[in-house]
Amino acid sequence: MGLHWVIAIMMLLQQGGYAESLVIEQQGQAVSEMRRVEYSDSSAGIPLIDNIKLDSGIAAIDRKVQQPARNATLDGAGRIKPEQAGSKLDRSAMKIQFYRFIFEGGFSQLEAPMMVAYPRVDSELLSSIKVKKIGYYATYYNPNNKNRTHNVHLAAQAINNYVVFPNERFSFNKVVGQRTKESGYLRAPVIVRGEMSEDIGGGICQISSTLFNAADRAGLTIVERYSHSRNVKYVPSGRDATVSWDGPDFVFQNKYDHPVLIRAYAQGGQISIVICSSDDIKLKPRQVPSASKTLPEEVHPEVGAGNRD
Repeated sequence: MGLHWVIAIMMLLQQGGYAESLVIEQQGQAVSEMRRVEYSDSSAGIPLIDNIKLDSGIAAIDRKVQQPARNATLDGAGRIKPEQAGSKLDRSAMKIQFYRFIFEGGFSQLEAPMMVAYPRVDSELLSSIKVKKIGYYATYYNPNNKNRTHNVHLAAQAINNYVVFPNERFSFNKVVGQRTKESGYLRAPVIVRGEMSEDIGGGICQISSTLFNAADRAGLTIVERYSHSRNVKYVPSGRDATVSWDGPDFVFQNKYDHPVLIRAYAQGGQISIVICSSDDIKLKPRQVPSASKTLPEEVHPEVGAGNRD
């Protein structure tokens, strides 16, 4: 910045009349406020902007104004439900406007600059990767255990229609999210350090274990997997994948040249997970033992023995 610009800015600052806050609006409604003193320091004579704080403030505004895009999905009959574009804050434009507010002044309100947010998965991509089944696995549960069945259904819905792109990693914990009462999960049996207990989200390890076997059959690369501290009955010995929000995760990587699609169903005592992809995929399947169709016996845990899923 040349000396004449520095002098001009200092003269403008001395003139006063600069608003202390910039109100961010969306369709005429105030959604956030950015105070000058929170993001800049004028003690040196000219404003010095803290870009770390500014980036954080802009990100917070984005979370308030964005409308997430919706991926194309398949319904229960395999029909495609089209994608829907969303919108998000144009962060670069927002940053420029904030600099103008700091250095030029002259305004105290700003309509949030928006841009189109495109979905990760559109109908064209989905139609090309739903055609070939490359991995499948089924396990069985007792539908009379209402709480556990409820949790199983929620976790199945969370991974259903998820697309893993080439070289991308799938993390069960990241995709399913934290299993809490607020997110709809109920108390059900879990294994804690080799003992049976009861906790929020019990049962979701059957989804992760079923997914592990389907992914393994499909030839996907298993990156992270842990077994329970005692045998579980819904998969053969050593074929389980325990998960916990604050502990073990199940992660696999798609090293194929084509995206893969996860289809997950839990109904009538059976969990079915299908992994699909393009007809052009050069498949390298693995042999995986099937699960027993015998329903696991009901377990009556001692409540309060731990806090692991």
